[in-house]
Amino acid sequence: MSVRTRTDVLLLVAFCGFLFFYGLGSFGLIGADEPRYAQIAREMLARRDFITPTLQGKPWLEKPALYYWQAALAYRVEQALQPVAGVEQALQPAGDGITDQAARLPSAFDAVLLIVAVYLFLRRFRPGSQMDGALITAGCAGVIGFARAASTDMPLAAMFSVALFGWYAWYESRRRLPLALFYIFLALATLAKGPVALFLAFVILLLFAALKRDWRILLRTLWTPSIFLFLLIALPWYLAVQMRNPDFFRVFILQHNLARFSHDVYHHPQPFWYFIPVLCLGLMPWSLWLALAVLEKLRLAWSEGLEAFSHPDDSRGLFLLLWLLVPVIFFSLSQSKLPGYILPSIPAGALLVSEYLAARRGDEPTAEETRAGEIKVPLPLAVLHALLCGALLFAALMAASAILNRRLPWGTGTYLAAAIAAVVACGVAAALRSRPGIRLVRFATMVPILLGVAAVLRLAAPAIDARFSPRPIARVILGFSHEDVPVAVYHTNREQEYGLEFYLNRPTQHYDWGQLPPQGHLLVAAPNSLPALADFLRGRKPSYLTTIPAQNLELYWISASPGTP
Repeated sequence: MSVRTRTDVLLLVAFCGFLFFYGLGSFGLIGADEPRYAQIAREMLARRDFITPTLQGKPWLEKPALYYWQAALAYRVEQALQPVAGVEQALQPAGDGITDQAARLPSAFDAVLLIVAVYLFLRRFRPGSQMDGALITAGCAGVIGFARAASTDMPLAAMFSVALFGWYAWYESRRRLPLALFYIFLALATLAKGPVALFLAFVILLLFAALKRDWRILLRTLWTPSIFLFLLIALPWYLAVQMRNPDFFRVFILQHNLARFSHDVYHHPQPFWYFIPVLCLGLMPWSLWLALAVLEKLRLAWSEGLEAFSHPDDSRGLFLLLWLLVPVIFFSLSQSKLPGYILPSIPAGALLVSEYLAARRGDEPTAEETRAGEIKVPLPLAVLHALLCGALLFAALMAASAILNRRLPWGTGTYLAAAIAAVVACGVAAALRSRPGIRLVRFATMVPILLGVAAVLRLAAPAIDARFSPRPIARVILGFSHEDVPVAVYHTNREQEYGLEFYLNRPTQHYDWGQLPPQGHLLVAAPNSLPALADFLRGRKPSYLTTIPAQNLELYWISASPGTP
């Protein structure tokens, strides 16, 4: 291994370790999906049934099993290591040693797999730009965010990306091994989130072959041994879960794929253009560079037609452009839209930025070019990029205050955050305007990225935990009773309900649905709920315990129903 490769490895380990793993449990699971998926994986491990996902013992057939398998493995490893590491059981409310941090580990490891794949791909096809591409991808807001989420989005994006890297490596080399890797990781992507991975890959390759005017590309892609390999990996779970759950095809394929696409079944309506700002936010702080890279490719295609993509380097640019646009356009047509849908586009956008920077600086500029300042970043672009970096850092520094106050407060702290962001922005602009400016873009931008992530983990994490995670609610409940008493909810949201089920590892009963445990139980309710429940609680004594002001909830003890032992 060369000195440069060792240096690259050390840098990637340091950056990925901090961006994806450090403080992974600094705030609890948030949203509805994180605690729900984490609990499904826990039940899969507890039941030793790795075919049918269940939630509170009932089949949950919305998603395939790859994330659940990964999380169950992370749980098992964590349980095995805890006696050695001496982890306090107080941090695992359910008492089984399973933490929210372990639930997020699959996405973090999949993000590392993605970055390694980017590095190896560029080292093979764009030598000299592999660290740019790897760190640009790792520094994208979307990659950092979903690498820290217990969800199926990062597993899909990572497996899908590695598959497409394998296909393009086959296209350039015609070697069979990369084509086999394409089918292997496409099968894993299909196990991550379903047939959408297969469909997106097909559309990208179809359009690539059409624009290259070479339909033999598709025919040569259909290599029988690799197709068999795909079926061998992806098909067994689908067949097994269908055999055990006859409703699987209707629930998963018809309802959660086709119906979700054609109708707003789950109340996620957004305008057609929704994914344009989502893509820009996901690629922050590299969005300006992506816009320039895409405009350059489109301008080239407009002026030269399909001949613009005849050169091998231009073929790679075309492939990345299609990879970027196809998921965005496809999901823009969907009636149900969530930010994670277009995460597979983010690596392609990051590589387009890397390609753009590499083309601007030249792989080996001469000393005369460097002295002449010919790789200096233009002033408007340097200023805009620096302002964007400063704005992101300011947002990270002020996130805690904004969350706790539910607005941006003005005061000494705000002015100090603005001053820090301004100093960093000036430093970024100065670096970009120096003579080797284009070569400093990567490292100059990583500084505000690292500072921003550190600010969120150090300053904003407690506020995020208090305001959005059910973990503090569970800890309050356990402060009153560590026994496995029933827990009921009234006028809470589903994020809090799923979260309590994960942190307490027990089902919640719903007063709103007429579910009233006969025995004594804890009730988590919206403020001032008791008058509305007077008839419902007839003959039972409610006792006020405490208030959880950050989430606007109250906790009560409800006595057992008369006659209940």
